[in-house]
Amino acid sequence: MWENLPLFPDSASTLAGDVDRLYIFLVAVSAFFSLLICGLIITFAMMYRRKPDGRVAARIEGSLQLELLWTIIPFAVMLTAFIGGASLYVRMNTPPGEAVDMYVVGKQWMWKAQHPRGEREINDLHVPVGQTVRLTMTSEDVIHSFYIPAFRVKRDVVPGRYSQLWFEATKPGVYHIFCAEYCGTKHSAMIGKIYVQTPEEYQQWLSGVPAGEPPEVAGLRLFESLRCNTCHADTSGAAGARGPSLVGLFGKRVQLRDGGLQIVDEDYIRESIVKPMAKITAGFDPIMPTYQGQIGEEQILQVIAYIKTLRAP
Repeated sequence: MWENLPLFPDSASTLAGDVDRLYIFLVAVSAFFSLLICGLIITFAMMYRRKPDGRVAARIEGSLQLELLWTIIPFAVMLTAFIGGASLYVRMNTPPGEAVDMYVVGKQWMWKAQHPRGEREINDLHVPVGQTVRLTMTSEDVIHSFYIPAFRVKRDVVPGRYSQLWFEATKPGVYHIFCAEYCGTKHSAMIGKIYVQTPEEYQQWLSGVPAGEPPEVAGLRLFESLRCNTCHADTSGAAGARGPSLVGLFGKRVQLRDGGLQIVDEDYIRESIVKPMAKITAGFDPIMPTYQGQIGEEQILQVIAYIKTLRAP
């Protein structure tokens, strides 16, 4: 019954129920107090309107009980909304540890996705039901926003930085993907579909699609073709390296020449590739050239995927 109403799309993820409950709670509270205030205004306007004989209402000095009542009740209601919203926000921004990593690049006016084995899709995304999926996303041109109404998840996709979004689908089916940020003349055409399949159907789909190069394999090929390994040794602590070793570096803190500390994440690696002079690791000279304009966002994601695989022994 609710499926045809714009405010109630399908609920098909583990996050959707919590988002709906918080939304309904806020709407119900807003509606209740709006009706209460309007009703009291009309009631008091009728009760205390000016009488024909010119009588004036008696002055009321105040009531401590009344003051406490209209202070404590709104505070409790807003505190409940804050706790619910904050806990949901933390949950939506903290993907579980075991997740399938996929990469999405927004471009006027399409979504380009890549699976862990290298399968590529445009404006489509196939995922297995009951499996946590983590999307690492960026944009090649302007700001986009990746929005799946049935999953109640949405995240802005900004050029020059990475954003992450995760979900776990609970119902097989076909659901919409929209761009929720105006991005140009064909913004309304930047739509796609997400296919939630059973594990068997998903494996069958994978077997029928050319696998191509996994992101980390393509990243290794780029790493070598760009001669990155001449400065960044592929073994930890190698002598004579002109750049820091990348083995086991992802996720760690590094000391910078200006004395600051920096966590090595996707954004830092991207910045080091396109703007190497922005943050220089302590103990090394600023000799790395920029690769801005030489490789695209998809290729940078592939290099990052390769660097993630360089685990320390």
